[in-house]
Parts: sequence; structure tokens; C-alpha cells
Amino acid sequence: MKRILTYGTYDLLHYGHIRLLQRAKALGDYLIVALSTDEFNEQKGKKAYHNYETRKKMLEAIRYVDLVIPEESWEQKISDVQKYDVDVVVMGSDWAGSDRFDYLKDYCEVVYLDRTEGISTTKIKQDLGLAEPTGKGNQLPEPSQNNLEGNTSKKD
Repeated sequence: MKRILTYGTYDLLHYGHIRLLQRAKALGDYLIVALSTDEFNEQKGKKAYHNYETRKKMLEAIRYVDLVIPEESWEQKISDVQKYDVDVVVMGSDWAGSDRFDYLKDYCEVVYLDRTEGISTTKIKQDLGLAEPTGKGNQLPEPSQNNLEGNTSKKD
């Protein structure tokens, strides 16, 4: 089984994300997404609209994604590759030549895929004139008995 690993925040999920995940999965049999935690995004100076749990649930719903793990630091990549027996790390082409990923070539193959032209989370935010988020976006409804079983109320 060929295992693929990619990293990202995956906020404001869009077609460029889906296309990257689809092409990454096509390189192997099992796709692992290391999703940046809220705390790690803060360290990187990034703010996500959706909180980690919401972003994780969205990724888990995508058919190309087999496993979502937390990305908590820059330094965890070698241990991720070893722990999950990763054959290929896939990133967007904007990371090509970066010291953040090239060193992984000693442990696995590293592939940079072209980004989808004309779409990015930054562009979406700019186009919509969105301000930075003020809180943690959590759009997951709380589970209730009706949500789990469907509405089965009877009329008397």
C-alpha cells in the first residue's frame, strides 16, 4: 500500500483544496492529511475561520481523505513520515524549494503539485471583503436524538 501525506489548514474549503486532495490520492492508495491545529496556526500567524474540529470533520467527509491527523509543529514531519509509513509527501507548488519540506527527501519522496489557478483561501477572503475572524467558527450542530435517528414524531 502506497501512503501519501499532505499538510495544511484547509480553511474555507474550496475547489483548489479538493483538486489537490484528489491529485494527491491519485499518487497512492491511502491519503493522510495533517491538519494544522488552531494553536499551530496561531504560532504561524494564521487565523482560520473554522476551528480545528470543524475543519477536521469537513476533511473526513471528503472521499479522497482516509485519515486526518493534527499538525502541531513544523518539527513533527519526520516522525509523521515514520509513524505512518509514508511513501510520498505532497504539497502545493508554492512550497517547492522551501526548507520546510525538501529535507524530507531523505525519508520519502516529496512531490509538489501545481496550485489551482485563480482560487485560494486568501483570494476568497479578499474577494468577499472578509475581516479577520473574531472567534472560533464552529458550525457543527450539537448532536441530538432527532439528528441521529431522524424526526420520528407521531401525530396523535
